[in-house]
Parts: sequence; C-alpha cells; structure tokens
Amino acid sequence: MAKKSFSDLIASPDTPVLVDFYADWCGPCKTMNPIVQQIASEFSGKLKVIKINVDHNQAAAAQYRVQGVPTFILFKNGQIAWKQAGAVPAHQLTQVIKQNL
Repeated sequence: MAKKSFSDLIASPDTPVLVDFYADWCGPCKTMNPIVQQIASEFSGKLKVIKINVDHNQAAAAQYRVQGVPTFILFKNGQIAWKQAGAVPAHQLTQVIKQNL
C-alpha cells in the first residue's frame, strides 16, 4: 500500500481530522498524549486523529504555519475548521470536535 500524503489524509470528505503536531522533546506534547488518545477512542469512527512529528515532517508543519508545539488543527473537508497552539484542556477539545462533527 502506498504511503498517503498529508493532504490525502486530511481531505476526508465525511470525517473531520484532528491533527496533533508534536515533538518528542516537547513536555506539553507528552501531557496532551493521553487526552489525544482519549479523544480518539471517544470519537472513534466519527473522527480521524493523526499525530505529526514536526521534526520528521517539516514540510507539513511549515505549510500550516505551525510555530510551536503542540499545535492542534481540526480539518473538515480538507479545510481548517479550528487551530490552537499549546496544550488544550480535554473539555475544550471535545467541545470543538462536537461542534464540527
């Protein structure tokens, strides 16, 4: 199976896609990991969650002007519906996702 490009992954017409731009050295990113996993299981089948390591995917990070990690971007039909830099409380993330389902 061919590796999908980032734009293929976020262009899902029926399912919003939450992208977590992170780095291995980032403390707040590690804090967000369990929250992101909880969101992924809570919205399983209704939401795709993709983690992008900015150190390994600099082109994707640059394309979406990710200047700090973590940065979360919610894509709907391939378009940015919401973007937030920094750690996000679980309830805020859940609320944003529910508004965009």
